[in-house]
Amino acid sequence: MLIDLERANIFVRPGFTDMRKAINGLSILAQMEMEKNSLGGDVFLFCNKSRRLLKALYWDRNGFCLWQKRLEKDRFPWPETEEAAREISYEQLRMLLDGIDFWRAHKELFYEKVC
Repeated sequence: MLIDLERANIFVRPGFTDMRKAINGLSILAQMEMEKNSLGGDVFLFCNKSRRLLKALYWDRNGFCLWQKRLEKDRFPWPETEEAAREISYEQLRMLLDGIDFWRAHKELFYEKVC
């Protein structure tokens, strides 16, 4: 029932998700909207509209696991658009759970010449 998050692929669904959905509904979102195999051992993250509730779904050998975290204060940083969402690393997941908005971190700049 434990997963090695350092080795797992972790995918974020941008925008908000109806948190009344349980394992079946969330696994369908992972397959249909995110176009990923929900049975492949990847971790899928979903967040509600108020960004206070986060669910993590993954397949563990013989069944789905669904974890949930609810914040009593503050909100999770969360991407609103597909462009902002992507596969994240274990370190980014830790930052997300700690409330650090790495999506808005400084971007690397590339220039071709100095004026």
